[in-house]
Amino acid sequence: MNIAGQFITIEGGEGTGKSLQIELLKEEFTRLAIPSLFTREPGGTPFGEELRAILLNKKGAKREPLSELLLYLADRYQHLKEVIEPALKEERVVICDRYHDATLVYQGHARGLGFEIVESLADLLGIRQPDLTLVLDLEVEVALPRARLRNQTDGTGALGRFEDEDQDFHRKIREGYRLLSERYPDRLVVIPAQGNPEEVLRRILDVLENRYQLTFSHADKRLYRQ
Repeated sequence: MNIAGQFITIEGGEGTGKSLQIELLKEEFTRLAIPSLFTREPGGTPFGEELRAILLNKKGAKREPLSELLLYLADRYQHLKEVIEPALKEERVVICDRYHDATLVYQGHARGLGFEIVESLADLLGIRQPDLTLVLDLEVEVALPRARLRNQTDGTGALGRFEDEDQDFHRKIREGYRLLSERYPDRLVVIPAQGNPEEVLRRILDVLENRYQLTFSHADKRLYRQ
């Protein structure tokens, strides 16, 4: 399968290392000169960045789970029309840090709205599914303290609405991704996120190599597998 024009999303709970792996993936795609676009949700457009500040602000106003869901869908619809779909039409690979599976898990499962209402609204809006979703999976007891420490050290604590949730909430997040992996086994691949960043990256690259007949350099493979 050719990777040109593929829509790939990276998912996972707080502190599973998504942002770092996306930066490492960006280096790999640059090395192979693969036309690509790296983006994120919430955000990805000027409108989305404004919504991101509202959605993730832990000191922000109280909102109902359904209100939160509608804001995420507004961000996603704008992102699709303004950024993702035009890039895919140009045969670029789009790699997005979080997408609709995050909404299914966070608002649908953890907030208790249910997968069905989230999916029905997405169908109404014509929200497309990714071609491949990679979910980084790590024990909550390891991942959550890491996420909270990151917010303290990099100055993003004000955008830590979800990091402030208790461990039970985050266990539901992990469970939600497991349920989705069972629901969409051909699209969604769970990547164990324990170990050093190079080991995790190697697991991701193995999936991409097998699915898209890509070949990463042998020197890199030896490094990652040490």
